[in-house]
Amino acid sequence: MEPMRVALIGYGLAGRVFHAPHISVTPGLRLDAIVTSDRERQAQARARYPHARLIDRAEQLWAQADAFDLVVIGAPNGTHVPLALAALEAGLHVVVDKPFAPNAAEGRRVLDEARRRGKHVIPFHNRRWDGDLLTVRRLIAEGALGDVFRFESRFERWRGTPKPRWQAPEAEARANGEGMLMDIGTHLVDQALLLFGPASRVYAETDRRYPGVTTEDDFTILLTHASGVRSHLIASAIAAQSGPRFAVYGSKAGYMKFGLDPQEAALNAGGGPPGGPGWGEEPEARWGTLGVADDRRPVRTEPGNYAAYYAGVAATLRDGAPPPVSPEDAIAGLAILDAAVRSAETGCAVAV
Repeated sequence: MEPMRVALIGYGLAGRVFHAPHISVTPGLRLDAIVTSDRERQAQARARYPHARLIDRAEQLWAQADAFDLVVIGAPNGTHVPLALAALEAGLHVVVDKPFAPNAAEGRRVLDEARRRGKHVIPFHNRRWDGDLLTVRRLIAEGALGDVFRFESRFERWRGTPKPRWQAPEAEARANGEGMLMDIGTHLVDQALLLFGPASRVYAETDRRYPGVTTEDDFTILLTHASGVRSHLIASAIAAQSGPRFAVYGSKAGYMKFGLDPQEAALNAGGGPPGGPGWGEEPEARWGTLGVADDRRPVRTEPGNYAAYYAGVAATLRDGAPPPVSPEDAIAGLAILDAAVRSAETGCAVAV
C-alpha cells in the first residue's frame, strides 16, 4: 500500500523535535509537506527533509488538500482548534498536539465535527510513552507496589524567563491555552488518568511567579480518583531544584524516580533515528528505586518509545485500529483542567 501522505503545520519546537522526526521514520507514513512562513525554519526543514514541500501558510495547504491524507498540527496552542476544524473541512484526518483544545467544550466541538465528517482526530499525548511512566505501569501490572494509594508526579524546570506568550493579556492567554496548566498539566493529568482512571474531585493552587506573566507558571493539582487513589501533580517553570519525577506509594512498596525521560533532549540535540538501537534507554545511575524504607533496589527504566505513537496513528488510518490516544481521553483531561482553574479561583475543591 502507498504510505499516508502527511502535512505538518509548524516547525518550531513541536514540529521540529516531536513530530517531523517520528513521521519520517514511521512505516506507512510519508512527510510530504511542512508549513511554516519563517525563513530560518524553512531552511532548517529543507536541509533535514529535502523531499518535503515547503508551504508558507495553512490556507495554501487547504487549496491542495487532495494531495494529502493527514494533517499534523504542531503550531502554537491558540491555533489548534481553528486549524483542526479547517483540516476536517478540507476532508483530512488530523493529529493535534497538546493541548487538544483550550477547554473541554472546544475539544468536544472538534470531536463532533470529526464524527460528522467521518474523519479521525487524534490527540498527541506523547508522554504516555515516557520510559518512567512505562516503568510505573509495569510495576503496577506486576503487583510490585501492592494497592497504590498515592501518586506524586512532578515536572519542574528553571526557565529563567517566562515564555513571551505567557505575558499576553490575561483573557487572550487563557483563550489561547497558554500557561503551565495547558503546557505541562495536560501531560500530568493524562498520565494520572491513564494509570488510575477517572477523577471525582479536583483541588488546585496556581501561581504567577515570574514578573509580568498573565497566566500560571507554577501549579499544584490534587486529584481524588474514583478508584480511591489520590494523585498529587506539581509543575513549575521557576523550580531552582527539582523533586522526584515520580513517587508512587502502595501497600507493599514504593517507587521513586528522579530526572526526565531522555527522548526530548536527544531529539532536540538532533539525535536519532528515533526508535533505533538504544533509543530511549537510561543509564543505570538514573534508574528509580523500588522497596520499603532502606530496603530498596534499583529498577531498570523501560526504554522510552515516542515512536509508538505514530506507529499507532498509521495503524488507525490504514488498518482501522483504535487510535493511540482517544479524543475522549483528551477531553476528559481538559475537563479536569477546567475544574482546576475553577478550584484555583475559588479556593475550593471541585466535583467532576
